[in-house]
Amino acid sequence: MGVSMGTARTWVERWERQQQRYAVDREERFTVIADVTEHLCAGRGRPLLLDLGCGPGSLSARLARRLPDAEIVAVDRDPVLLELGRTHHCEAARYVDAVIGEDGWTHALGLDRGVDVAVSTTALHYLPAPALLRTYRGLAALLRPGGALVNGDHFPPDEPPCAELTAHVGRRRAERTGAPGHAEEDWESWWRAVAADPELADLYERRAPAGASPGDGNQHLSVPGHTRLLHRAGFRHVTPVWQAGDSRVLVALKE
Repeated sequence: MGVSMGTARTWVERWERQQQRYAVDREERFTVIADVTEHLCAGRGRPLLLDLGCGPGSLSARLARRLPDAEIVAVDRDPVLLELGRTHHCEAARYVDAVIGEDGWTHALGLDRGVDVAVSTTALHYLPAPALLRTYRGLAALLRPGGALVNGDHFPPDEPPCAELTAHVGRRRAERTGAPGHAEEDWESWWRAVAADPELADLYERRAPAGASPGDGNQHLSVPGHTRLLHRAGFRHVTPVWQAGDSRVLVALKE
């Protein structure tokens, strides 16, 4: 039995609130990703978009509103988040269960043409560098000529003093814009509450242990570090297009 619409709406709304703790200017980041995607898809009648680490469909839903003619394929490994997305944002995307970065993960997507734009937000940082490179190579193979990867995440500078400064600026920005404070629900408490909901208990039990926390991954990898991996993967042009603190949107273009 699937999750009810009311339950899905409640948990997605709670997800949206707790995620504001982890992304400076999260809504503006979404808007910038949509701006870039819209620009890259201009003149294409039915663009194909790929949402990596889609969670419950937060970015897919926003892109579907901005580009109503787009076909969106949203991929994640978490059964709870995928079911919430399929229920609450059912018309936004086709949701696919796959482990990004594993061998053969792109075959699970069921794509019949080249991807115009692959997007992600606060999702690829959990991949270790070798898996991230494999993912970048897989995406380069999926994208059509002129396509792009648009990735919003935290990209700290290499030098610790500079990383401390950008993190501080991000925290102060969050304070000024009214991001949730210490008392608000965070990642761990959101998942504890999910586990206690009888309607989600079976889905929660199916979660892989590796998906239970954000993990270590590559979250300390700087923009130059990502750029080197992207160049090795076959992306010719890489540039940041937006920044608030250490939160950035990085665009990699395939020729």
